[in-house]
Amino acid sequence: MIQSFVPKKKLTKYMGEANLKSISLSTIFGGASSSCSFAALAAARALFHKGAHFITIVAFMFASTNLVIELGILILIFLGWEFLAAEIIGGLVLIAISSILIKITYPDSLIKAARKKVESDTDLAEEDFDWKERISSKEGWNLVAKNFVMEWKMVWQEILIGFTIAGFVAVFVSDDIWAKIFLMDYTNSLPSWLIAIENALVAPFVAALTFIGSMGNIPLATVLNANGVFFAGIMGFIYSDLMVPPLVAVNAKYYGKKVAFYIAGIMYLSIVLTALILNGLFSVSGIVPESNKVITQLTQFKLDYTFWMNLFFIVLAGGLVYLYKDQRENHKSRNHGTDDEEKLDIKGLFTKVFIIVLVGGLFSYIFV
Repeated sequence: MIQSFVPKKKLTKYMGEANLKSISLSTIFGGASSSCSFAALAAARALFHKGAHFITIVAFMFASTNLVIELGILILIFLGWEFLAAEIIGGLVLIAISSILIKITYPDSLIKAARKKVESDTDLAEEDFDWKERISSKEGWNLVAKNFVMEWKMVWQEILIGFTIAGFVAVFVSDDIWAKIFLMDYTNSLPSWLIAIENALVAPFVAALTFIGSMGNIPLATVLNANGVFFAGIMGFIYSDLMVPPLVAVNAKYYGKKVAFYIAGIMYLSIVLTALILNGLFSVSGIVPESNKVITQLTQFKLDYTFWMNLFFIVLAGGLVYLYKDQRENHKSRNHGTDDEEKLDIKGLFTKVFIIVLVGGLFSYIFV
């Protein structure tokens, strides 16, 4: 909808500069978006195409995955109010640090090339239009449907592969392994500040290896906390949901590999520094959170508001797919993603294997 209904000149007025006002508004927009990790990347790409500054879209991505209401509720339930306070304070610190780092290291030529790539990969109508007329027209919603389907075509394999691996990690990696990775066996022989630094440095890599993004890493963060992982490590782990390989791969598709790795590098440095700042701040204040909560089951099916929202958006998604197919019969749309077709053989193989694994697991769960 951002791609289809927001004129470029309207957006750039608020997010087109790398100043405090634009970054603050991007943070507010991100927090209000309540996005999962993949949706945050798609929305950020749309904003970038509309003329938003690179610094503001990074702020938007951090805010939409760390300052949302759903995440706060989950952290409060699983980890306690101290972690919730740390998440909010740290989210703002994270955005501030990343903005400063990007300003210092701004790769102008890479960003210009990324913008050209986004503009060439995205088939949007002319920018001089009345959004009120477009949002009330069938053609406007046909454009939403087209953009929706194209986004899913670009990322559905990464999503499927990522969550399948996350399931294996959640089931087969024991708590003892996490304790060893975060030096919990050396708490009596090494100074606490050194372990805190190690935890902050290692946590983003651990989060990346789990392939778990968005709110899915909060239950695992609770497991880490129950096993004595330092506060800095837990916060670094929570903040690293945008650094999992499938999300880096999506950014590479959007902006090119160099910019994707640049974003990952900025995020890593920002996460480590934020985790250490929080650890020091909360230690001095004497409110370093502790929790003995243990998760007995990572996922539970409930007939709650999420279930009904899922049904609603399934119907909405089905309607958008129908509109896309209907308009495709009337005229040919541009073919997206052709540059990557030759590179998808290995990914396609993994996708097929994981689909078989998931279907087999579902069959076993139901009948065995």
